[in-house]
Amino acid sequence: MGILVEYANQATNSHNGLRRRNRLGTTRFLAARERSTPPDQTIDMIFQKLPSGAGLFNSWTVNGKEYPHDQEFVLKKGSRYRLVFRNRSEDDHPLHMHRHLFELVEINGKATAGIMKDTVIVPGYGRATVDMVADQPGLTLFHCHIQQHMDYGFKALFRYA
Repeated sequence: MGILVEYANQATNSHNGLRRRNRLGTTRFLAARERSTPPDQTIDMIFQKLPSGAGLFNSWTVNGKEYPHDQEFVLKKGSRYRLVFRNRSEDDHPLHMHRHLFELVEINGKATAGIMKDTVIVPGYGRATVDMVADQPGLTLFHCHIQQHMDYGFKALFRYA
């Protein structure tokens, strides 16, 4: 988002150059930095589409399984986790985790730092990596924010040990 201020009776065309120079993207907010606290564990999460897996609709899997998942994602309170989201479809996915914030540390190979979110868009055939601290005990829903994707398998529960 940006704001362009123009004053009355001031004819200028400089805003075109301004737009080109100041394009904002997630990776422009802060440069990558050395992480002082490495993750205790890395959890890879691979998302795939099964065309017509649910009759007229596509099904979605997380690590090869549709929801429900049993004990795949168990967290230990106070531990730091690195979640690597790997999108194996052409669709962009807005991935959301309830009750937790995470730091976006990489998107499609470009390092970032300091960006705290609870939702991140993983581009088609792309990857996003986030770090989070397990500090909210209880069940935590993780899902794609596209309702039809969630309805047809693209969700999981994180549990605490």
